[in-house]
Amino acid sequence: MKFVDEATIEVIAGKGGNGSASFRREKFIPKGGPDGGDGGRGGSVIARADRNINTLVDYRFARKHLARNGENGRGSDQYGAGADDVVLRMPVGTMIYDAETNELLHDLDTHGQTVTLAKGGQGGLGNIRFKSSINRAPRQFTPGEDGEQRRLRLELKVLADVGLLGMPNAGKSTLISKISNARPKIADYPFTTLHPNLGVVRTSAERSFVVADIPGLIEGASEGAGLGHLFLRHLSRTRILLHLVDLSNPDPDADRISQAVKEMQAIEKELQRYDQALFDKPRWLILNKLDMVEDPEAAREAFLASSQWKGPVFTISALTGDGTRKLIYALQDALDVARDKQHLEDGVTGDEDVEIDPRFDPTRGDQQ
Repeated sequence: MKFVDEATIEVIAGKGGNGSASFRREKFIPKGGPDGGDGGRGGSVIARADRNINTLVDYRFARKHLARNGENGRGSDQYGAGADDVVLRMPVGTMIYDAETNELLHDLDTHGQTVTLAKGGQGGLGNIRFKSSINRAPRQFTPGEDGEQRRLRLELKVLADVGLLGMPNAGKSTLISKISNARPKIADYPFTTLHPNLGVVRTSAERSFVVADIPGLIEGASEGAGLGHLFLRHLSRTRILLHLVDLSNPDPDADRISQAVKEMQAIEKELQRYDQALFDKPRWLILNKLDMVEDPEAAREAFLASSQWKGPVFTISALTGDGTRKLIYALQDALDVARDKQHLEDGVTGDEDVEIDPRFDPTRGDQQ
C-alpha cells in the first residue's frame, strides 16, 4: 500500500429536522390543542484516533463526508429522530487543520481520542413548545438549524521516541529490523525505504520505545532532490535522533572518512533548512558498517577528529548486530530520564521509580 500522510477533505454535518405545527384532532375531543413535536438533531461528523490505521489513504479518495439530517417533528406529540453521527477513523498522530486558515484544530495523539469536526444542527421546536395560558392555539414552530460545514487538511506525523536519520543506504532499515519488530524492505540500491517504518524496541518486560525509519536524505533535498525532505515531519515528535553514517569503503581509492564527514554535514544542513527546532533536538552519531572496515577504532578516531563531533557516539554493525545492544539500552535509559523529567514538569507522579541501567552513560555514547 502506498504511504499517504496528507489529504484534504470536506465534512458536512446534518441539518436539524423542522418542528411541526399540528393540532390534535380526535372524535369526541373538541379543541384538542397543539401536538406538534420537535425536529430531530442532525448528525455530526466525528474523528476518532485508531492505532490500527497507519495511513490517510482512505481520505485521499473519499474526500466528502456527509452526516444525515434529523427527522422532522410530527403531530400526536411525535418528536423527530436524531440522525446517527458519522465517525471517521484516523491514524494516531493525525493533525487536523482548517484548510482555509491553516489553523490547527485538533491533534489526535492518543488512541481512542475523539473530536467533533462538524456539529449537527439542532432540531426545530414544534408548536407544543409555544402553548401557554394566553396562547392556547399556537401556530408557531421553528425550522431546524443547518449543520456545520468545513474543509479540512489532514497531516500525519507518526509517533515515535527515536528517529533514524541518514543518507540512502546508511543502514537505517537494517538497524530497525535488527533491534525491533519492524520488517522494512532492504536492498543494495538507494531509496529502498519509500515511506516511514515504525518498530517497537523492547528492552525488558516493562520497558520499550518506538523507533521511526524515514526515507534517506541527500544534499539538495530541500530543493526536491531525491525524495525531498517532507518525511522529516515524522521526526518532529521524537525525543532523540540517531544520525547513521556509513564508514565502509567500497572504493579503495576514495577517502571514505572525508566523504562520510561531507555526507554528515550535508544532512545537518538539510535538517537546519527544514526546521531549526528539529535541528536542535538531541542527536546521537551512529558510525555504522564497521564490519566492513579493517581497523574500526582507527576509522572512528579519524572520523571524530575530522568532523569535530562533540555529542554521543556509538560504533555498530547493523548487519551483524555488534554494538546494537549497548545502543538500545543507552536509548532506553535516556528516554526514561526524559519521560520522568516531563512527568515532573506536568505534575504527574508514577507508581514507582524507573531503575536506570548503571552500565552506560547515555550522554557519552560508547564507553571506551
